[in-house]
Amino acid sequence: MCVCPVSSTPSQPHPRSTKKAEKKKKRQSMGRHGGVVVAVAWVTAVGVVMLGGRLESDARVLGGRRYRDYDFDFSHLGEAVYGSHDTAAIGELVAAWSRSRNASTLNPEELGTYGEGDIYQPLVERNALKFTSSKWKKGVVPYDFSDEFSIGDLQKLFSAFEQFQQKTCIRFVPRTKERDYVVIEGRSSGCWSAVGRMGGRQVVNLQRNGCLQNEGTIIHELMHVLGFLHEHTRYDRDRYVNIFFRNVRPNLLSNFGRESESQTTTLGMPYDYGSVMHYSRTAFSKNGKPTLEPKVRGKLAGLPGRCVIRTLTLLSSFFHHVGPCQIKYGGQLGQRAGFSAKDVQKINQLYCHR
Repeated sequence: MCVCPVSSTPSQPHPRSTKKAEKKKKRQSMGRHGGVVVAVAWVTAVGVVMLGGRLESDARVLGGRRYRDYDFDFSHLGEAVYGSHDTAAIGELVAAWSRSRNASTLNPEELGTYGEGDIYQPLVERNALKFTSSKWKKGVVPYDFSDEFSIGDLQKLFSAFEQFQQKTCIRFVPRTKERDYVVIEGRSSGCWSAVGRMGGRQVVNLQRNGCLQNEGTIIHELMHVLGFLHEHTRYDRDRYVNIFFRNVRPNLLSNFGRESESQTTTLGMPYDYGSVMHYSRTAFSKNGKPTLEPKVRGKLAGLPGRCVIRTLTLLSSFFHHVGPCQIKYGGQLGQRAGFSAKDVQKINQLYCHR
């Protein structure tokens, strides 16, 4: 999937309204940034890191309707990200998954019709949100809960929070008066989240009967909150996995797009078959046959040639070095038990400078 800062050419205002609009725009930007227009675009899949430059909001026409998107352009996924969904149908699929004896071989977030199954950017008015970053300041994520959850449900959520606290610098803290925060809901609409800090109130949905079954599913959605996308959409994924588009449901082909190399970075991390952000072999399959297969075999496989590894420095430049093209494959694509070792490294490198 391509994650791009929105670049647009706004339509020209009527001459009589130009001065008024310019004054209003100046007041808004000064109110938020003390007179300096600054934007920080940040998303990772393992991800995208772009600092500097001005990000413009953009109106897209999807299905005959106009949508306001955020600092990142997800419009190639169409109404899967921005539009309405049959949430009741998604909820029933996830509930049926939780009752299935084969649930351990599937991932509930792959059952949604949202972008890539579980990425959902609700339709809102941008206005004052247009210059916000998508990285949580100092790694602190204020949260609140809706009232659907039982005590047992909350214990599972707190356990996932604790995993972040034990292994990374990320802290999920109860919201007091913070403007930007996450509300965790348990509605019967599947497992989904926006990507990164959107500004203001944003929702993560973890359906009670399905999305709380494995701690890794909770961690998966919370990593979306932090800005991480799916491993199989890395721009270099074709070196590591085969995509069998003939087995993909026709309306979900966009779920297997790749990110743009110019807008994303792997943070110098090798491809992670065991990531909690990797989808399963049969994700979005129309016939039960594999949609994803690894290109390497064995516990440690070497790929031809040498790899150029791009590592982000604190000065937002890339240090390039060459290393062996080796990658571990343990026989499984993705898992929902919890973090992989590389998942932890990614978070710590991006947020914790370690």
